[in-house]
Amino acid sequence: PSLWAVVQDMLRTLYLTFRLGISSLLLHKLRSLLALIGVLIGIAAVIGLVAMGEGISYQAQQQIKDLGANNIIVLSVKPAQQSSQMGSALFVPYGILRDDYKRIISNIPVIQRAVPMREIKREVRFTDRTTEARLVGCTPEYFELNRLTMMRGRFLEDRDGSPPDNVCVIAEGAAEELFGFENPVGKSIQIDRDFYTVIGETERRDPTAAIGGSMDSQDYNQDVYIPLETLRSRIGDMVLTSRSGSREGEIVELSQITVSVPDTDDVEPTADIIRSLLDKYHENKDVSVVVPKELLRQAALFRLMFNLLMVMIAGISLIVGGIGIMNIMLATVTERTREIGIRRALGATRRAIVYQFLVEAVVLTAIGGALGVAVGFLVKPAWAGLRWAGNTLVPEAMAAVPKVMIDVEPRIAVWSIVASLVISITVGVGFGLYPAFRAAMMDPIEALRHE
Repeated sequence: PSLWAVVQDMLRTLYLTFRLGISSLLLHKLRSLLALIGVLIGIAAVIGLVAMGEGISYQAQQQIKDLGANNIIVLSVKPAQQSSQMGSALFVPYGILRDDYKRIISNIPVIQRAVPMREIKREVRFTDRTTEARLVGCTPEYFELNRLTMMRGRFLEDRDGSPPDNVCVIAEGAAEELFGFENPVGKSIQIDRDFYTVIGETERRDPTAAIGGSMDSQDYNQDVYIPLETLRSRIGDMVLTSRSGSREGEIVELSQITVSVPDTDDVEPTADIIRSLLDKYHENKDVSVVVPKELLRQAALFRLMFNLLMVMIAGISLIVGGIGIMNIMLATVTERTREIGIRRALGATRRAIVYQFLVEAVVLTAIGGALGVAVGFLVKPAWAGLRWAGNTLVPEAMAAVPKVMIDVEPRIAVWSIVASLVISITVGVGFGLYPAFRAAMMDPIEALRHE
């Protein structure tokens, strides 16, 4: 026979097998429906739980990013050999140059944001009250980078530094020591010989802990923020410090540059590029490039944990759905023993019997899988409805739930849909094989005798 005739015969056989399989399923509508619902629930659960897991993972990743996992810290470091030369030179130059900042932002296109800053310790005075504060010369981006919040007034803006203006933003801790319970906005504080008008006050925030030796701890509650250009204009790069009767001087243009990249995978390569750019101009190793490796490891650990969780969910769904399908197919084989004997007596091959029962299992799981995918897409509105019902019916209980859990938004993963369909077909084939082979291996005469 020709190839086309062989293909036609195969298609005809396949069509008749599917038709017979579907007809057999329709003879037991309730049983087939229950098996289909079991697969539907399993697949919908996979997609829904994966979506919740992805939402939790995304939120955790965002929190890790907020802690600085996507940041690269470039620090000015006083070299040891220069510290020993303090007797021969009162002012020792070292650290990050403004030209370094320009080189970094102009040569690395992947950088999302680069925030320069200069910090020094200074005594701040208001009338007869004084406090030791960290004076920070920064740009407006410093506010978002360090997740500061305003209690009153506003933070620094670009217009404050061009031309340099004597304005400042004071942290709550320093404001309490200088002003008590008064509103500091609009008042003037003195730093060295200059007076600065307070335009805002930041809320108190918990100090950040040093993480894995990669970042120093920071206490933002004793800060005074002024425009970076104002610090350069009013105080300059030369700073003289008196300690125990001796004087130490330094010339530092920038204390730190915080570089942000879009993804944690870009952190290490970008840090290597920054190091190569700086090494050409800093032979004394007075600049250090630090990456928050501990946070990066935590981010990788979170990804691994949630991926393992998803694999476990898919595996459990596969096992539960497969056992249900196998039980139903085994019961079907037992009930249809006489039918199988008649088909074998009329000339049906064992392969045809196997195909018939496989088709029934695959049809059940394929339809259940498709419906499960459709139901899985309802996880977002279902979660929103559950949240609304909780807030409406039991607001006290919802108030006790951590906000981070309530704010989770399900994120449907494309791979979970593909995996669900593959799982449903695998369940149909894998767990339908044994009942199908059991039916095919029956002795036709014994099957005909079965009542």
